[in-house]
Amino acid sequence: MSDRQFRLPRKNSDDPREARTVGLSRSEYRRLVADTQRPQEPQDPSSASTVSISTEQIEQVRRKGQPEQVGKLPARPNPEPRRRPSFLRELGVVVGVALVLSMLVKTFLVQPFWIPSGSMENTLVQGDRVIVSKLTPGPFDLKRGDVVVFADDEHWLDQPNVERSSVANIIVRPLQFVGLYPEGDDHLIKRLIGLPGDRVSCKAGGKLTVNGVALDEPYVYPGDSPCTDAGGEENWDIVVPEGRVWVMGDHRGDSADSRTHDAGSGGKQGSIRIDSITGRAVAIVWPLTRMDGLGSYSSTFDKVPNP
Repeated sequence: MSDRQFRLPRKNSDDPREARTVGLSRSEYRRLVADTQRPQEPQDPSSASTVSISTEQIEQVRRKGQPEQVGKLPARPNPEPRRRPSFLRELGVVVGVALVLSMLVKTFLVQPFWIPSGSMENTLVQGDRVIVSKLTPGPFDLKRGDVVVFADDEHWLDQPNVERSSVANIIVRPLQFVGLYPEGDDHLIKRLIGLPGDRVSCKAGGKLTVNGVALDEPYVYPGDSPCTDAGGEENWDIVVPEGRVWVMGDHRGDSADSRTHDAGSGGKQGSIRIDSITGRAVAIVWPLTRMDGLGSYSSTFDKVPNP
């Protein structure tokens, strides 16, 4: 095979006048032709891919008036993360449950009260906070010596124990309703002395007697005699009507109780209805320095016979 001569441009030159003559064999010539005709692989792989663009995508680009990547379907949106309950929602649920539980406890179990006067000194002093069991009377019977809280259904109070502004009542009344604020505005607290049918009597200078038994009363305010009331010592003798009880304050000289309001009726006007009793005071819970239980002094009344 004879060689052929070809004029090839110099390397890095576009001027054909600078071409040079080279000699190639036939095999070399064929390889050169094959290499020249072989399609060049694109440097960017993406430029060789076939792209399909829909008419809808082109219209969307025109409507938006801004460049947008076309030829590819829009990415699938990520699912929204599950929303967590907000703090305020959780707080509302907690407060709501607490209020419901507090109202249930106040209605059926215990209720706080505050002491408005000194009529029960020194057992209770003005400003004390006490817890009252709503189970007495009810599942548990009343007993002589119990310290009881009762509503002023007999109108013993000339005015409420406390006067509040209308703004304060807007705050206090709802709290009292759910049991978060102690009541006592229109309630009284005394010691139960006589049950229905009991005969209670007292003579000046003597001891209080129930069904003929003289009582030793360690809870009476120091310096007071058992029969002393706000108007001095009196002699009286009554029988407690059915469905009612006879109550007296421990501070006999500073207590307007059954004795004061009986007005010589033999117990009919001075006694209070059992259904007016809210419950039995069981403990002092405030102030902390006076925290203590409230006993019924059962030893004082254990020898009293039933009527």
